[in-house]
Amino acid sequence: MAELMTESDKSQVLLRIVEETIGRYGLLDRSRPVLVALSGGADSVALLAALCELGYNCVAAHCNFHLRGDESTRDMRFVEQLCERLGVDLSVTHFDVARRMAETGESVEMACRSLRYERFDKLLDTFGAQAVAVGHHCEDNVETFMLNLLRSTGIAGLCGIRYRNGIVVRPLLDATKQQILDYLAARRLDYVTDSSNLSNDYRRNRLRNVVLPAIEEQFPGAGKAILKTVANLSDNRLVYDKAIAAYATNCRAANGVIDLVKLADEATDAAPVVLYELVRRAGLSRSQADDIMAAPMRSGLFFEGDGGGYELDRGRLTPVGSLAGEVSDEYEVSLSRDILKPVNITVTRGDIASFRPVADARVAYLDAAALEGGRRWTLRHYRRGDRLEPFGMKGSKLVSDIFNDAKLSASQKRAVWLLVCDDVIVWVVGLRASRRFIVTPETKRYIRLELR
Repeated sequence: MAELMTESDKSQVLLRIVEETIGRYGLLDRSRPVLVALSGGADSVALLAALCELGYNCVAAHCNFHLRGDESTRDMRFVEQLCERLGVDLSVTHFDVARRMAETGESVEMACRSLRYERFDKLLDTFGAQAVAVGHHCEDNVETFMLNLLRSTGIAGLCGIRYRNGIVVRPLLDATKQQILDYLAARRLDYVTDSSNLSNDYRRNRLRNVVLPAIEEQFPGAGKAILKTVANLSDNRLVYDKAIAAYATNCRAANGVIDLVKLADEATDAAPVVLYELVRRAGLSRSQADDIMAAPMRSGLFFEGDGGGYELDRGRLTPVGSLAGEVSDEYEVSLSRDILKPVNITVTRGDIASFRPVADARVAYLDAAALEGGRRWTLRHYRRGDRLEPFGMKGSKLVSDIFNDAKLSASQKRAVWLLVCDDVIVWVVGLRASRRFIVTPETKRYIRLELR
């Protein structure tokens, strides 16, 4: 049947996929601008054109790292011409990657990533944009699964790329590369090719250009099967995360100290993997977690990761350095009753006729319709890059800036809880509420949340 499809039919396939993905995962709305990361490659060009065609107000952001000589300049000139053709505003940023590497010790790849997302953070504020849209597609998801599998990973690493990760959304994640190319051909849109993608010097390129085609040749349909596995593992992870959270609640104190004896007693043979999940945010490895659980009663040992460390002392694992006093669990909560843990929040409901709001940062109001649709509500602590869309303001604001405005100390910042709906921050508890799910003239019932 594919041979019978017209060019117009092929272009509509991608538009339909993008629109369905955005709707299914609540990635974007048309009321605010969208920042589109535009490299000039096929994926980012198709993403920008499709979002524009679907009626989204797009602003393009191009990063010139000056790593490929004339080719970097060619890419920049191309995106300038493309944006002029599409009538899209474009922000081009030039970076000194060598300087960044010298200052931080990061690799080329990590330096570019850090520079890129730091710039995106600023551009979100500049343009009042709701999110950064990037062009990952389903084959990228297959590659990520395989890379993580070959690196040795746990269930989190095998769940693939997320549709939303903080400020980043991926509307093309359900589309294939061929569907992207068909769309570009139908719309007569050109794109540039990064010559480094053709080299097999990089692990991902070897997977893309050599390994995965060979697997697909020997096992037709392997790519689709891997994507199905990713989806199954993502569902399994929901159960897994709840189990880990339950162990954390029972075996870790509010100050982050982990009772290894209690953990070993409750989790038995699973204690090493549970411990790994509790300490991996500090950058500790699974082998370090195994070493700790193999001799939990030793004293005076330190285990360090790239995000902090822990001290082992006779069955107690105490966070030190940047982790001291920090607890990073997510607690799933229900807004149909009072919240008692991890923080005390009184939840009341009322008809809109009784709505009498008070100006108090310790109180937040939501349209009761926010509870519809099976949304997941959690309480968690701050993570780097977190943003809030403040009530009464346009655009978004870094949560770290909200902390600074409130003149919070480092320990106070670590103690603040964030109320999150799926991946969207709804309330910086006790400090600032979002404009998401606000009470409007169309509201019939409302929810009142008060920090006690």
